[in-house]
Amino acid sequence: MQKKVSFIEYQPKTILNKSKRADDWFWTRYSAYPYIGCQHACEFCYCRERKYSPYENLYDFAAIIKVKENAPSLLRRALQRNSIDVIFTGDYQPAEKKYQLSQKMLKVILEFGYPVFILERSPLVLRDIDLIHEIDHKAKAIVCFSIISTPDSPNYKQVSYLEHLAPSAEKRFRAMEEFAERGILTGTCFMPILPKLCDDDKTLSDIVRWTADHGGQFVLSGGLTLADQQKGYFLNIMKEKFPDLYKPYLDYYPDGSYSPKGWHWEKIALQLQELCKQSGLHDRIPRPILSGEKRARNKCVVEKLAYKVYNMELRGQPNSKIWAYRRAAWAIEDLEQDIGLIRAKLGRKGLESIPNIGVKMAIEIERILDTDIEKRGDF
Repeated sequence: MQKKVSFIEYQPKTILNKSKRADDWFWTRYSAYPYIGCQHACEFCYCRERKYSPYENLYDFAAIIKVKENAPSLLRRALQRNSIDVIFTGDYQPAEKKYQLSQKMLKVILEFGYPVFILERSPLVLRDIDLIHEIDHKAKAIVCFSIISTPDSPNYKQVSYLEHLAPSAEKRFRAMEEFAERGILTGTCFMPILPKLCDDDKTLSDIVRWTADHGGQFVLSGGLTLADQQKGYFLNIMKEKFPDLYKPYLDYYPDGSYSPKGWHWEKIALQLQELCKQSGLHDRIPRPILSGEKRARNKCVVEKLAYKVYNMELRGQPNSKIWAYRRAAWAIEDLEQDIGLIRAKLGRKGLESIPNIGVKMAIEIERILDTDIEKRGDF
């Protein structure tokens, strides 16, 4: 039985989480969230893991919402002293209707000219479409909708049960379409893919088709992870509500396992990659890069190298080769100078002087600069 929701207002000391470099899945370097807990109560949500959840009773995750009432002022203070990069923010659960903290934080982000990445399960984000459009015009904005099944998919009812109080997939796709019509980069975050519920051929095809039909430009995929207390919570839900799947899930997630064993996400990702290609979609999120920014070329090169890493991982390439590309991408991400100017002044030797860039990698980077970047014509 769903408990009555209560709200606890408090004032944390900090709001902005900062990484050394941008994440190469969402391209975010910062994150800031106005609430702890979520009224949508998706049963598989990783935010019930111990490192994220302050609740002893995991059912309180959806019933006690902690509200960071000073979030906008904290964000303002933090953005004043940090360099501009993409912020992962926005939380449009029902609490947002009352507190409007996501909206207030977006206004701060607009004021300081930061790009924004929003991942949502609710069409309530449409309330702020004009504001997000302003951010996109001034910097960049990406609005990604978390959707793991469509009304056409075989296990839609079961998946909808596990998404609990989240708005329907149909409403999320309609919201996606409105953002696409405004020219804002949008697409589907097909995460977490639930084994035996979301990994069949028809669901994969449906997700890509519905995304394309509603103006989405990408489908990003990832498997279900289960850790510590959230693992026990989710397996108990499966045992109670889907007993025929309980044993398979125990086999997929034995003791100590965070990712599924014997369930080949790489095969699914390759299948999605082909489906996206056929529909004219990306299977990764295009990196938001501001035209004219100092290190725009660097970010473009990193995007290409990261996609190379992703493809090598899917195809089981040797770890040594994968890590050579990953370290090269990190070195260029950390580089303060424009990599194009380094090459123009010093040629290939200049590229080889960058840490973790050898002769072969320098040739690869030259190819990227010549074929993938200079043709853009906006640097």
